[in-house]
Amino acid sequence: MATPQEFLFRIKRQDSPDTAPYWEQFRMPYAPGHNVVSALMYLREHPVNSAGNKVAPVVWECNCMEEVCGACAMLVNGVPRQACAALLDGLPQPIVLEPLSKFRVVRDLQIDRSRMFEALKKVKAWIRLDHGGDIHRHAPLISPDEQDARYLFSRCMTCGCCMEACPQFHQNSTFIGPAPLAQVRLHNSHPTGAYDKEERLHAIMGEGGITDCGNAQNCVQVCPKEIPLTTAIGELGRQTTAQWLRDLFAR
Repeated sequence: MATPQEFLFRIKRQDSPDTAPYWEQFRMPYAPGHNVVSALMYLREHPVNSAGNKVAPVVWECNCMEEVCGACAMLVNGVPRQACAALLDGLPQPIVLEPLSKFRVVRDLQIDRSRMFEALKKVKAWIRLDHGGDIHRHAPLISPDEQDARYLFSRCMTCGCCMEACPQFHQNSTFIGPAPLAQVRLHNSHPTGAYDKEERLHAIMGEGGITDCGNAQNCVQVCPKEIPLTTAIGELGRQTTAQWLRDLFAR
């Protein structure tokens, strides 16, 4: 099969958070093995658009280049995914690159994901190490089945793809989204993390919590790590119901 002579990109740009977005086209010579990030690196070194005008280099974010950090998440041909894992040879042209639409744009393809990080703080998505006594040394063992389940949830890289696909998560909603909910499931199942289980459940039982999920199940379809997000939400539904009953009878 004949290979193309060049790659054509259509990139949605925005000069600052408060300016209007616009589209710009770029071309680069064909070479096998490129992914979107390496193509953006080429365009950074050759910041000339298809009209032949020298422009400001396209801004984007990346780090690990191994689909682990989540920093390079963007819309590639309308699909939320990691740019480092999007090989150009498998993409129809023009290759359309856009920032994730559910987050505040910093510039061009770079977004502000702080809303996700604030949600993780809200649900205490960590294991505290400041408990008194010897609970860490004497914590119960975790079964192999539960280890396997927890490993799936621990793969989350806070990329935002699931949030992008969720119809309930947007700039006008208070829904914390599927990724933080899955972290509640992960940390509640940890023998030491369970000490804060009640507080986490109360955090997701209020405004913007689990009842805001519309069960669209888009999140699990786009997760690059294939995390069983809907399974986590279902389990948390049962946990919050049990917590509500405990709160009711404790009055």
